[in-house]
Amino acid sequence: MARVKICGINSPEDVEIVNELKPDYVSFAFYKNKRQVTYEKARKLKQILDKDIRVIGVFVDENTNVVASAANDDLLDVIEFHGNEGPGEIERIKAFTEKPIIQGFRIRSRADVELALDSHADSILMYSDSESGVPMDWKLLKNVTRPYFLAGGLNADNIEKAIKICHPFAVSVTTGVETDGIKDREKMAAFIKMARRTK
Repeated sequence: MARVKICGINSPEDVEIVNELKPDYVSFAFYKNKRQVTYEKARKLKQILDKDIRVIGVFVDENTNVVASAANDDLLDVIEFHGNEGPGEIERIKAFTEKPIIQGFRIRSRADVELALDSHADSILMYSDSESGVPMDWKLLKNVTRPYFLAGGLNADNIEKAIKICHPFAVSVTTGVETDGIKDREKMAAFIKMARRTK
């Protein structure tokens, strides 16, 4: 059974829904996008978040000291990078914190998959252009044995097929559980139910 990650939590209403539905992970976006939150707001949201839900902070080309500070003050359980962070940056962060690191990779070809598999991060996340709502060619991931998060274009209608083809460690969803850019309780419930019943 794949674990479930709900991305871009940014309001008390979002937290209320995830506390009810209990995904395995939620993420806060600490980079410029429509779901961005400040560190102060993320701390307030975490205070009302179910303690069993792990918190991931998503960064894009952020200063190492800023990332380490956010991780080490117990705001985050996991760090996720989605910028141009190379092996050197990953190793520098590891020197500052023991929190696990996820590195995201946009997958367009098998060469992109091979690049992701060589990551120095603790985990990898492989995704299509998630804002487009179009999934990647899942067959590119069919023989991947390293555990990974699958993202991009996922929703309740296709998650069963995605898991059966890819067998990911976890699935990660943003727009697939939103309506007009706002987290939708019914879509989130349907996604989590389908993901957790699929092997």
